[in-house]
Amino acid sequence: MKNILEYLEATTYKYPDKVGFTDAKRESTFQETLNNSKKLGTSISKFGSRRAVAIIIDKTCNCIDAMFGSLYAGDYYIVIDVHSPIDRIQTILSTLDNPIIITDNDSVDLARKVKGESQFLIYENAVDTNINQQTLDEIRSCMIDLDIAYLLFTSGSTGIPKGTVISHRALISYVNWVTSEFAFDENTRFGSQTPLYFSMSVTDLYSTVKCGCTYNIIPKQYFSFPVKLVSFLNEKEINTIYWVPTAISILANWKVFDVIKPDYLTKVLFAGEVMPTKQLNYWINNLNGVTYANLFGPTETTDICTFYVVDRKFDDSDSLPIGKHCDNCDVFIVKEDGTEAKPGEEGELYARTTFMAEGYYNNPQKTADAFVQNPLNKAYPERVYKTGDIVKMNDRGEIIYISRKDFQIKRSGYRIELGEIEAGANSVDKVKSCACVYDKGSDCLALIYEGGPKDTDIILSAVRSKVPEYMIPDKVVRIKEMPKNSNGKIDRKYLIKNFKSYVK
Repeated sequence: MKNILEYLEATTYKYPDKVGFTDAKRESTFQETLNNSKKLGTSISKFGSRRAVAIIIDKTCNCIDAMFGSLYAGDYYIVIDVHSPIDRIQTILSTLDNPIIITDNDSVDLARKVKGESQFLIYENAVDTNINQQTLDEIRSCMIDLDIAYLLFTSGSTGIPKGTVISHRALISYVNWVTSEFAFDENTRFGSQTPLYFSMSVTDLYSTVKCGCTYNIIPKQYFSFPVKLVSFLNEKEINTIYWVPTAISILANWKVFDVIKPDYLTKVLFAGEVMPTKQLNYWINNLNGVTYANLFGPTETTDICTFYVVDRKFDDSDSLPIGKHCDNCDVFIVKEDGTEAKPGEEGELYARTTFMAEGYYNNPQKTADAFVQNPLNKAYPERVYKTGDIVKMNDRGEIIYISRKDFQIKRSGYRIELGEIEAGANSVDKVKSCACVYDKGSDCLALIYEGGPKDTDIILSAVRSKVPEYMIPDKVVRIKEMPKNSNGKIDRKYLIKNFKSYVK
């Protein structure tokens, strides 16, 4: 198998009239999705193969059609966040060397603002193209599994987005693991929360393609109205979700299950940031017969490299393990001196796998810094990925996440893990979410949180129970609502940028 579209074709053959994808305006069967994708592929192919296709379409069935259509044309797609600042969109487009652009009538004004001299297609026109199967077959015959399927742009440390390059082989390998591990099939009904320009979206979208699931796009506004959100889950009979912890915590923070419960849920997966155990316990204590799993990994391993299926009780102040490696994906922990860490010793997590990205688009230096020779192997070339995550192995053989390397700070000669401080604060009953940030200019370490208790002594006491005295924050600041980024996670960069307005 060399192309992810082979799964779409096989699923359409088995379930042509089954609804595969839904949004607020449309339901699309697998046959309709396949036909639309081939029509778009025929239209896009007129501009040549192995090119970047920037998709300026909101998260809808139209966008999904355009993604698959780009692959039929032998190209690779980049889903653009239509709610991003224009400057960011233009920065991404300038990295792509004159991409083909496809948009729809809802986003055409935005596309006109940012397109420059690029080729330009309107979805509603392109989807009327007659399928040229001969052209599509010729394109497929020339493709190999190492051809690029898509790019995902993540925020770089310099503020310039990095385009992570994912091949068909990496995508196929990852999807084979995740669908097998979690037993997805034609009866799986996903409720999709994550944006299509975010690596987590790969899991439920392409599992649907492989297994004939149903992929329901949840209207974004429902996450501001938790009762409506659960009503939507019930209306669509959704039995599987894969959300960021911030989204899962919304239902716990509002104690929504005291009012209404999701009737069909059997699998709750989460990734993208640390899952606060307190909020997870609310789900566990209120819903019966549900499997919970903590998935962990960077965009550079397609989505995930380790996972932990919750198999025991945790106190609210405990941290969930990130578990063990996925099948066909090996991980190991390397200390600062370049040697392998023993159980209990901290180090950086490395991954070696066919899930691994090819590198960063038009960025050889960043690629060379992150995709390196295996430091534990001196005998032959072996490329591995440095995740930048600080972890350790516990006495159960489970990997424990500690912090990002860039969440580490040095202060008064001590190394401080910001994630450990946050874990202590999150255990406080009325803390809904929090982030620990450090302002180097003022040498101030602040814990910023959303929640109830005005008396900071409660939070500081919880933090003191988890960390040594030198890690205690100088300030504890309560705010009305934590800022979120476009992926639905806490926007730490915003907090740092606006540090002085929060910490006075």
